[in-house]
Order: sequence, then C-alpha cells, then structure tokens
Amino acid sequence: MVARSIHYSGPFRDKPFIPVDCGSLVPTLIESELFGYVRGAFTGANQAKDGLLAIAEGGTVFLDEVGELPVDLQSKLLRAIQEKEIRPVGSTRRIPINVRILAATNRDLEQAVTGGAFRRDLYFRLNVLSLRIPPLRERREDIPLLIAHFMERASRASAQEKILSDEAVKVMLAYDWPGNVRELENCLERTCAFTSGPLIHVPDLPPAIAKTVVLMPGNGNGHSQNKIVPMAELERMTILSAIAELNGDKLQAARLLGIGKTTLYRKLKDYAIHA
Repeated sequence: MVARSIHYSGPFRDKPFIPVDCGSLVPTLIESELFGYVRGAFTGANQAKDGLLAIAEGGTVFLDEVGELPVDLQSKLLRAIQEKEIRPVGSTRRIPINVRILAATNRDLEQAVTGGAFRRDLYFRLNVLSLRIPPLRERREDIPLLIAHFMERASRASAQEKILSDEAVKVMLAYDWPGNVRELENCLERTCAFTSGPLIHVPDLPPAIAKTVVLMPGNGNGHSQNKIVPMAELERMTILSAIAELNGDKLQAARLLGIGKTTLYRKLKDYAIHA
C-alpha cells in the first residue's frame, strides 16, 4: 500500500506499477520473470517474453520481500540497477531500462549481510532512502480509521450496514495485530461474512481476537473506569490529532490518513469545526 501510494502520488503515476513478490516466485523462475527470455532459452520457451523490468519502462518496480532473493540472482539485479540494462535469459543482447526500484522486506537485512545471505553491495545500492513502516500495534490511532474504511466496504458488499459494538472496538484496539493491516482487514471481512445481523459483538470476532483482555485505567481507588468510547469519537480524535501534528495542514493530513480531502472537510463539518 505504501509503495502504491509513493508511485501514484509522484511523477511516475501515469506509468506502470509492477509489484513482484520475491518470496512466492520459484527461485528458478525469478530471473526469467525479472529479465525476460528469448525463444528457445529453455524447455517450454516457445516464444520470447519481456521481463517485468522492461514492462515497467518509465514506471516503478516494487520488489516485495527482496530479502528472499537467491544470492546468485542478487548480483544480476545489482548489475541491472547499476548499469540500467538487462540481458534476457538466453540472449546475448542487452536491453536498456528506465525504472524506479522500490524494495521491501520484513527481514533484518543488516544481519543477513553479516551472515552472507544478502549481498552487501546490493544492500547499500538499495538502501539509498529507507522508510520504516511501524507495525499496527505501534500506531493504534490508525485502527479506528481502518475499521471505518473496511466496515464501509464490507457493508457495500453485503448490501447491509454493519456496525461494531463499542466493546468490539475496544477489544480490537487492545489486540496487538501481529499480521498488521492485512490481519485487520481479514478479521473484519470474515466477521461480516459470518454475522447475519447489523451489529457485531465481541463473540462474533475471531477467537484469537475475541479473547483479548482489555485493560482499563484505574480511577485511583482500586476500581477501573468502564468508560466506553464510541468509534466515531475515536475517529474524530484521530483526525484532529493528525491535523494538529501537521500544524493545521488539512490536505497533508487527508493524504496521510488515507482519505479524500472532501471526506475530511465533510467530517470536520460534522464535528462543527471550521478553519
């Protein structure tokens, strides 16, 4: 999602965006997928095929899980990036390329470099600009907005408005989400699919999430305060906090929150907050 945002918000937006899942491709096929091949290069190559690096000409290639690339292919990728050219499998001809490379990994590449599993020169070639995407548990303020987004989509798909109870929202805010946004999306899609009524309660959530313990702050006399914060209020707090952090820049806040500026202004109007 971040890679797509970078691509479609920049000067390459009208050019191709090609995602490559390096972790799911068969190692023997990665080279031909990236660089292409000529007819007769191997058994079954009945016709030539362009590689993804050539197809993305002028655009962006997103190498997801780049840490899974075999070491021998890492050297060929490094040469392609450095020389801005590729050689299809079975060909003696080099083809110039003009693409931007974005790469992502959940592995510790510095440790992989030390252990010899990742080339040091490729690591430094890719690591020109590094962005760390914090896990969802470190940005819980995003959870209400993500819930609202996925619930709206699920409601359209089922032609029935789906609403989370306040208790369910509290449980989802307390859960650590080891699978991050994908797990949150999967949780809501699954829950909406298996819930017939419009209101979703804690027992309707997947068992691993439903059993999450919600710790409430004490009130100083040994008793907890069982205060329920509606999802709309959590969303309001998140939006206002983002605008405050950006010194009132609403357009930038809308972009970072992943909502349209029209939606943001409508919500601010609903909150009766004006410039």
